[in-house]
Amino acid sequence: MNRKFGKTGKTGKTTELKKLNKAETPEKMRIKTTRRTRKLKVSSGAFIAPSLLGVLLFFILPFIVIIWYSMVDNPISANFVFLDNFKSIVANPAFQRAVRNTFMFSVVSVPLAVVLSLILAIVLESKIPFKSQFRTFFLSPLMVPVASIVLIWQVLFHYNGAVNEILGRFGTDKIDWMKSEYALAVVAILFLWKNLGYNMILFMAALASIPKDILEVATLESATPFQTFFHIKIRYLSSTLLFVTIMSLISSFKIFREVYLLTGDYPTDTVYMLQHFMNNKFRNLDYQTLSAAAILMCLVIIVIIGVLFIVEDRFGKDVEG
Repeated sequence: MNRKFGKTGKTGKTTELKKLNKAETPEKMRIKTTRRTRKLKVSSGAFIAPSLLGVLLFFILPFIVIIWYSMVDNPISANFVFLDNFKSIVANPAFQRAVRNTFMFSVVSVPLAVVLSLILAIVLESKIPFKSQFRTFFLSPLMVPVASIVLIWQVLFHYNGAVNEILGRFGTDKIDWMKSEYALAVVAILFLWKNLGYNMILFMAALASIPKDILEVATLESATPFQTFFHIKIRYLSSTLLFVTIMSLISSFKIFREVYLLTGDYPTDTVYMLQHFMNNKFRNLDYQTLSAAAILMCLVIIVIIGVLFIVEDRFGKDVEG
């Protein structure tokens, strides 16, 4: 009997202790969760602090300084003139020509870079002969420095270059390509050859990530290749299309490097880009005009990218859902 009661008493105490522990568990868990969350925030902040400091020092503060420069007559006297620099730069003929050339180049080159790279990705997705060589041809500019690419273009489109030699065999007069009306087309071809490979890789990865079962259902439903492409593949490629378009747009604004190496500080009017204008203002220490041009360029890019995000959000919402 004693043993039985002893066991029962011990069991009763154990049950009571378990109930107490269960009663205290939510509070203890809340405290532990709070401590864990606090430690996680502190450690995350410590890891992120160097990056935030770098962004603050090298991006945010310089941008604030540029805004201040754009609203003073010069950095030395620093007389506040508000929007006078913006008014004078908009009326500047050199700025107008640079904006017009940059706009024309981006309008032509960016859609071509997106469409052609998508076509190349679709072609390379199928089984064609010499696929590896074809891919290497478009990926090679990614491994070659910009100066080497420009050197190739100088050999091709120089007045005594390879293109004029070939055209001369057909009785055509020589053309000074980089000083003619065809200069912008030459730069556009250079831009496309340099960027198609990178865009093509992005599209190939996006095409490979499309669910195969959806494509199989489309095939079973007797959908044509065009219907499958426009109603399924393009929907799943919407985010990649947005990214490639933004990257191509940014690259089109940085074409100054290639044009500068081909033509120097003051090229022909057809390839006088916005960054030529800004670079020349920097060399002349005209910081207030340079800052105003940089802010206008930044605002235009923000508006364009915002519109692209809105279009992509509406177009690809049903796929994401």
